[in-house]
Amino acid sequence: MTDTIEETVEGVPEPVPQPDYQEMTRILMTEVREFGHPMTGWFVGRQLLLLTSTGAKSGEPRTVPLAYTRDGENYIVTASKGGAPTHPAWYHNFLADPNGTIELDLQTIKVRASVAEGAERQRLWDQHVAIHTGIGEYPQKTDRIIPVVVLTPIED
Repeated sequence: MTDTIEETVEGVPEPVPQPDYQEMTRILMTEVREFGHPMTGWFVGRQLLLLTSTGAKSGEPRTVPLAYTRDGENYIVTASKGGAPTHPAWYHNFLADPNGTIELDLQTIKVRASVAEGAERQRLWDQHVAIHTGIGEYPQKTDRIIPVVVLTPIED
């Protein structure tokens, strides 16, 4: 935490302290693992899963929280990275090894990732941003096409 809440001499409040991104991610992941869904912060009431891939370079498990939607039995996520100019690391991990797991609703599910293309990508993108409207603004922030990733449950 970097800032404090105190009134200045002029009576103007100081900024509200904000945990750093890594701390917020740690809290979010703990809540999903303990309760099955987010309990605090702006993800409350949103569809969120924990996606674990194998690091393409390290070979170590890498877990990230992501907004998702459903398409039949599949889970749909976007490699948006907030509209950054580069794809997120987890996307590169899945290009190297498409197998991973998702955690949600107190379950861990094995999945295989694939990237949607063409009309299927557009359909899934439209479906996703209808629920997660903020993600729909990310294409204006970047020149890249934001990948839509289909996570298909697989048997053990």
